[in-house]
Amino acid sequence: MNQMEFKQVQTEEEIQTAAALAREIWTEHFTPIIGAEQVEYMLEHFQSAPAIRSMIESGYFYQFILLGGVRAGYTAYRPQKEGDEEFLFLSKLYIKKEFRGRKLARFALSQMEEYCREQGLSAIRLTCNRHNESTLAVYDKLGFSVLYEQNADIGGGFYMNDFVMEKKVD
Repeated sequence: MNQMEFKQVQTEEEIQTAAALAREIWTEHFTPIIGAEQVEYMLEHFQSAPAIRSMIESGYFYQFILLGGVRAGYTAYRPQKEGDEEFLFLSKLYIKKEFRGRKLARFALSQMEEYCREQGLSAIRLTCNRHNESTLAVYDKLGFSVLYEQNADIGGGFYMNDFVMEKKVD
């Protein structure tokens, strides 16, 4: 199997590349789930170069997932605290269609679990669209469970209808 690794997104060129990768993945994967209009809105507001730059500036770790040196996907996460609980919030984990099924999500999550152990974080939390059945199945297989449902108004007349999911880190 080709080597899997992370590469931190840092430069302006890498931010632009991450935004282009987001557009490719989101258009292919999410259009059948939420429709082209909402995909376009979310790309502009949450996956564009300015949005990625802003997330990095606010403390997110933005990384490419590489397989054999090729950008196969990307991820974004940061430590977060709610009440007494400190956890890793996984904001983004997206893999290009041709690289799915190669255990890249498992690799990425194992790296994040190690980060959690090093930082003393108790869990990884994420949100996943309630109709994204293939991804929900992956998260279930990787040990995540649903904490609750969430309907978030993201503007433009759009809502994210998600499950908030968690995996405890021992």
